Amino acid sequence: MKIESLFNGDRTVLSFEVFPPKKTGSLETVYSTIAELQNLRPDYISVTYGAGGSAANNFTCDIASLIKNKYGIEAMAHLTCVNSTTADVDRVLDELKANNIENILALRGDKTPDFEPKTDFRYANELVSYIHSKGDFGVSVAGYPETHFEAPSGKVDIQNLKNKVECGAQSIVTQLFFNNSYFYRFMERCDYSGINVPVSAGIMPVTNKNQIERMVSMCGASLPRKFVKMIQKYEDRPDALVDAGIAFAVDQIVDLISNGVDGIHIYTMNNPYIARRITESIKGLL
Repeated sequence: MKIESLFNGDRTVLSFEVFPPKKTGSLETVYSTIAELQNLRPDYISVTYGAGGSAANNFTCDIASLIKNKYGIEAMAHLTCVNSTTADVDRVLDELKANNIENILALRGDKTPDFEPKTDFRYANELVSYIHSKGDFGVSVAGYPETHFEAPSGKVDIQNLKNKVECGAQSIVTQLFFNNSYFYRFMERCDYSGINVPVSAGIMPVTNKNQIERMVSMCGASLPRKFVKMIQKYEDRPDALVDAGIAFAVDQIVDLISNGVDGIHIYTMNNPYIARRITESIKGLL
């Protein structure tokens, strides 16, 4: 089933994201996480692309196959191209086809000092076009409510997103954000630019201070005053911070659903407990 078809009804689509381990021995932890997540009945689960976006030691397809073929949940495999040659991408696409994986989140990927960027694909729109040329995949792409940190302006960033849609992207999953007003302005820019595919809002429940510092440094998400005060008040009380982080995420989601968001995409950080707490809080709203 193509993920775009999940958006044909009136209800909000709920999805989770998990990530592969860096070492083979940690696979069982991810497998147990998925076993718990499947009980929450998400519409689909996405799997990020390897450690650092590398094609080496990449368990993305293995995990996506488990989700789809053992648990019967639609899976979306991330695929980045900044560190991939055309041969690398072909190999991944063949593996996904062999495992009945129909959906891909096509990303350029972040440039890192650990890998010398390849030049076969410069941008995600080129990867979107290439995926469509190689088979009948459903293709989603990333959107940035607060503008991608490399984009010279919000206008250019939205045009880049439109390019990806025009190349065949059928839905959008956003980067995490903590202030819903950024998401609503992003949606207004999408509407004005003629981007009319479904958009899932990316929500990350923050449950420890180190996590938020790491994520903000990676993606540049801004922190509203309410959020900062929450972290400061509970940073020395780990259990309380977990509860506060979950409550903050639930508050975001309730507001988004009330305003007609197409989908909610929860960055679970491979923590089924947090995913369950949030899902139980919003299940009557979906």
